[in-house]
Amino acid sequence: MAVRAVRGAVQLERDAADHMDQQVGLLLTAVLERNALTADDLISIWFTATPDLHSGFPAAAARNLGIVDVPLICAQELDIEGAMPRVVRVLAHIESDLPRSGITHVYLGAAAALRKDIAQ
Repeated sequence: MAVRAVRGAVQLERDAADHMDQQVGLLLTAVLERNALTADDLISIWFTATPDLHSGFPAAAARNLGIVDVPLICAQELDIEGAMPRVVRVLAHIESDLPRSGITHVYLGAAAALRKDIAQ
């Protein structure tokens, strides 16, 4: 079994804790489902949020999904002029038999524009 990384992102419609929890939950669920993963396959997850998001921690959505024994960390994304607003990004380290080319990166909604080259 190899260590792999899977990326993803979602743009929030508004800065509200319940909305963040819902949207990040959808993102994490899609990452798991599209890569045939369970919580046991997760090694760690990094979350970043753009500086305009203040209402909650993206990692709380993982805990609400039952991902309770995986190391999680949240950080602030760079504040780049013209960047897409209200975006939460995820970088999950996983154990998987998939080759690197078989990993499905998940960019939901408008966030698909961030990585048209790898968005599935």
